[in-house]
Amino acid sequence: MTRKRRRMVLVLAGLTALSAAVALVLYGLKETVTFFYSPSEVQAGAPPQGRAFRLGGLVEEGSVKKQGDGLTVEFSITDMAVSVPVTYRGILPDLFREGQGVITEGDLGTDGTFVAREVLAKHDETYMPREVADALKESGVWRDEEGSK
Repeated sequence: MTRKRRRMVLVLAGLTALSAAVALVLYGLKETVTFFYSPSEVQAGAPPQGRAFRLGGLVEEGSVKKQGDGLTVEFSITDMAVSVPVTYRGILPDLFREGQGVITEGDLGTDGTFVAREVLAKHDETYMPREVADALKESGVWRDEEGSK
C-alpha cells in the first residue's frame, strides 16, 4: 500500500469514528433536551405528546388556588393571548406571585392541564426569562422599561 493510499484510509477511518461519536452524543442528548413553549404554541399543538417540556409566561391574575393539603397549587400561565391551566405539587419559589414571569417544567395532561414538576420564578424586579420575554414580544404585549411596545 502506498503512503498516499494509507493516508487516505487513515483519514476515512478518522472521519468515520468522528461521525459515530457525534451520532452517539446527539442520540444521548435527544432524551435530555427540554424545549420551551409559550401558551399559544401549546394550544396550537406544538409540544410532542408524552415528552416533558417547559411552559413559560405570566402567572394569570386571580388564577392561583391553593388546595387544602398545603402543597398542591393550581394556577394559569398566560402570554396575554392564551392561558394554560397548571397544577403543581410542591413548595413554590418565594418570588412566585400573580402577574410575574415563570417557567414551569413538566408534561401536558390528557385534559389539557399542564402538570408541573418544577416551577422557576424570576429573581429580581427587572428580570424576565429570555424565552418568556420573546414569547410576549411575539404576542405583542411586551413592554420595555420606557413603557412602549
